[in-house]
Amino acid sequence: MARNSEKAQSMLFRFREAQAADLGIIDAGRSRRPRAITEQDSIPACEKWRGQVLKEISRKVSRIQDPALSDYQIRDLNDEINKLMREKHMWEVQIRNLGGPNYMRAGGGKVYDEAGREIAGGGKGYRYFGRARELPGVKELFEAAAKARQEEEKPLEERADLRRQVNAAYYGYAPGEEDGELLEYESAREKMAFEALAKAGPAETPPGWEPLPGDVGDGRVWELPTLEEVQQELIDRRRKRLLDQL
Repeated sequence: MARNSEKAQSMLFRFREAQAADLGIIDAGRSRRPRAITEQDSIPACEKWRGQVLKEISRKVSRIQDPALSDYQIRDLNDEINKLMREKHMWEVQIRNLGGPNYMRAGGGKVYDEAGREIAGGGKGYRYFGRARELPGVKELFEAAAKARQEEEKPLEERADLRRQVNAAYYGYAPGEEDGELLEYESAREKMAFEALAKAGPAETPPGWEPLPGDVGDGRVWELPTLEEVQQELIDRRRKRLLDQL
């Protein structure tokens, strides 16, 4: 009667083990893969285990597309894929900490299935792959998210659309704007405002301020200084400031 060690070395046993691993029935390589990822100090070894995880993800993602699987099997497979995704991320973190390549950068850690198609969902959080998106409750969740995304991505109004909403009323030419009754009312209100301002008299000038010509009721209009006068005033102020410093 053959011992267990001899059975393990037999060609038939290794063939059956590889076949079961390909079908996703058992995970033959996980028992040999170290669990303490942070204790690994060899970049080639970490690269090897990361590659093994990628192969398992590819096999399971291809298998989760099988229409013969039940909902329970799909959920179990989806959970296993998410666990492998987290393990892959931990190996990538360890490789980066040891000074190896950074697979976590954009486009650096893509995963492909056995057909060569990129596997979406390699980011953070729990993801659904393949037929797991069609599970009861999950499908409605994706439809609600897609609907909300479409509402948020509503295109902005173009300039032509804005111009269609602008009419004469926007520029103050509304119907009835030049009505005689309205103009008479405005004229009366302006006259009342001028009379109230005249009764109030000139406002008191704050200390240190000089009234401009035309503001004191002397009959003179505002006199703006010329460019030469402004330049001369600035020169005088600078000369006075220098003399004060001396």
